Amino acid sequence: MARSLSPEKLEQRARNVLLFQLTKGAKSKAQLAAILEKREIPAEIAQPILDRFEESGLINDQAFAETVVSSRRNYRGLSKTAIKRELNQKGVAQEIIENATDSITEEDDLATARKLASTRFATMSRLQPEARTRRLFGYLQRKGYSSRVIFEAIRFAEVEAVKSEV
Repeated sequence: MARSLSPEKLEQRARNVLLFQLTKGAKSKAQLAAILEKREIPAEIAQPILDRFEESGLINDQAFAETVVSSRRNYRGLSKTAIKRELNQKGVAQEIIENATDSITEEDDLATARKLASTRFATMSRLQPEARTRRLFGYLQRKGYSSRVIFEAIRFAEVEAVKSEV
């Protein structure tokens, strides 16, 4: 269908698709390029338009990466590793990923894992200790934390639970 359109119509369609996608939420340049490809916009038309959107600041992978880092840390409690993986899947350049995540330290990951474990631990108080540990481990593992951080967070949550009982 799109192949039969004139280059001018394809350019207008590409701009409309990009503007619509950007109103729905921030996306990386690679994600937008994939969307245009799916909409049958030829690469020779899509790439210059993507570049113009980038030059004008409508597409900014660095700002996108920083937004993803902030939201995934503050609202979902993801680890640095999980955030890096997600940004990589969204087509963000490795250098931008490193810049956006370099402020997250191992101590930050541990503190977030402890907070998540303590919160979840309280809701699992009636479970057997083995089941609780297994479920907490799986929960934190899905958030991207290493085994070392997970076990430390679970120990912390157990100590906090004992303190609150006294």
